Amino acid sequence: MKIAIIGCGNMGMAFARAFLKFDLVKKEDFLLVEKSPERMESLRGFQPGVLTGIIDPKIGDYDLVILSVKPQDYLLVAESLQQVIRPEQIVFSIMAGIAIQTIQGTLNHRAVVRAMPNTPAMLGMGITAYAASPEVDRNQLRKVENLINATGRSVFLEDESQLDAVTALSGSGPAYFFYLVKTMIEAGKQMGFEESVATLLVKQTMLGSYHLINNADRSLDELIKAVASKGGTTEAALRGFEAGKLADALTQGIHAAQKRATELSQG
Repeated sequence: MKIAIIGCGNMGMAFARAFLKFDLVKKEDFLLVEKSPERMESLRGFQPGVLTGIIDPKIGDYDLVILSVKPQDYLLVAESLQQVIRPEQIVFSIMAGIAIQTIQGTLNHRAVVRAMPNTPAMLGMGITAYAASPEVDRNQLRKVENLINATGRSVFLEDESQLDAVTALSGSGPAYFFYLVKTMIEAGKQMGFEESVATLLVKQTMLGSYHLINNADRSLDELIKAVASKGGTTEAALRGFEAGKLADALTQGIHAAQKRATELSQG
């Protein structure tokens, strides 16, 4: 498969590196479009494929066109892209907040897949939910899924509107996790630990806890109960969280992210 990536920021390059790592595409079959001269220079050192700074007519020679530009830059890109794209190509968008129908209309192109990855895709540990227009056939969809799985795991959604919730839950989710980690490290520093020691304690706790979730044959409630003995320190912390309505605040924040994602997708 020949792939063109338009917009070579962190997420675009996460996909590029994953495809190359698993030999899903040859370097000579990659076309990378990047308008930033500084970014272009760094890409030359990586040598991931053919580089260009413009929407080149050669894009029409590629099987899959990945859109990973900033959403606010999309309309300018679309104006040029619609002139070179061919009906048999698949357009694969990882832009936040731009609906399949919008992409179809601005490109005058029907076969569109829209996906919401998250930043752990840069390590091959992402989760990407995706939806597709009816014009993408089963064989094409299977090829796209194989490509996505090179960056971690994937979930196909029949209902594209659920991508707004995905954006709020897993797309933005790493930031919530980082926020919690940062808060715990700050608490450790307040209790007298050096930052390096507090960071080690929290990061390893997070890593070990993830593996417990993944491997222990227990529910989350059971795992919490196993740590929080009655009248103990953990129970005191959990009561503090409940008093501060931490669960409510987290839930409200995630719903706020979903609302904003819906607003962006509706223009």
